[in-house]
Amino acid sequence: MLTATNISIDTSLFDGIATYNFENVKTAINEPTGSFFYDPWVLKEEFKNTIWEKLLHPLGNNIGEARIIKLENGTCYLKHADIDDRYHLNISGENSYLIDLDQRKMYETTIDGIWYEMDAGIPHTAMNAGGYPRLQLVVRKILQDNKIIDPVNVTVEGTEFDARYVFDEVYSPWLNRANKKGIISKFTYVGNKVKFVIEKKYADELMQVNPKNFKLDFKE
Repeated sequence: MLTATNISIDTSLFDGIATYNFENVKTAINEPTGSFFYDPWVLKEEFKNTIWEKLLHPLGNNIGEARIIKLENGTCYLKHADIDDRYHLNISGENSYLIDLDQRKMYETTIDGIWYEMDAGIPHTAMNAGGYPRLQLVVRKILQDNKIIDPVNVTVEGTEFDARYVFDEVYSPWLNRANKKGIISKFTYVGNKVKFVIEKKYADELMQVNPKNFKLDFKE
């Protein structure tokens, strides 16, 4: 689930970052140029010529949203998966782990200056059992702009209070694989509705994934 790239950062660049008081748990340092999931993002003006530009630069320009994410000590995330894979750079923290909940495998997130690739389609969580917050720079990979030969428009709508949790647990692993397989495109979400285009022959497979607390609509 977590694989080291050949991109490394001089960890001396992290000096001083760990004590910075981030007001938000998630802080985006770049902004979209078009589609949220399919078009490259560019660095915000306030982060140009800063340490954050230096850390992000080795990944190149064809990247999605980049966020500084703080995980407080003594906390973890709800189980989830994501349609888009990620790059991870660990900046601070101790006794912190990314956990593959399918394989029951723990990956320690150490401060080694290495950019990691993450298969975010695997149900996972992260935990911080250390004594101070863990900081990461997390970058979304841009989704494949797949060409759909026999398209069907799909709308998925949550109908219960826990819709986001169920979507991330049930749909996101399937969507992540489907994107890589080239059978979906034009993924968007607004409120409690998700829309995308799917190859018609895979519509039945998607219906089998659909949990009871979601409304699934197909239009050719």
